[in-house]
Amino acid sequence: MNTVPAATASAIVFVWLGMVLAISFLEAPLKFRAPGVTIPIGLGIGRLVFRALNAVEAALAAVVVVAVAVGGPPAGITGLTAAVAVLLAAQLTVVRPRLNRRSDRVLAGEDLPRSRGHLWYVALELAKVVVLIALGIGLLTA
Repeated sequence: MNTVPAATASAIVFVWLGMVLAISFLEAPLKFRAPGVTIPIGLGIGRLVFRALNAVEAALAAVVVVAVAVGGPPAGITGLTAAVAVLLAAQLTVVRPRLNRRSDRVLAGEDLPRSRGHLWYVALELAKVVVLIALGIGLLTA
């Protein structure tokens, strides 16, 4: 793979990875432990934070896809790039809309049991982290 596209994509992948780790696995669970943060307040904050994160992720994914496409990648890099894009797309088009509908109901005052949708989102986040690590390493060694 060409050096400049590989270096660019690698840097972006590791920035993306850091954002996912910091927000999804640190900020998200901790906000509900802060004094005075109720479920509705936490949901409101979470919706804003994840909307912003997902917008940035989509932009980063687009840049990675372009950098990989122009860099003459080996098949493994192409596969990992496609995998991370599919995982993000699943989160944005399948899981997030369901979570948003559910949080709308909670914010409207409905008392609902814990959400299984969050488990799907976390599972996709874990898979995305693994793929981002593999892609970043692959790009560094390409």
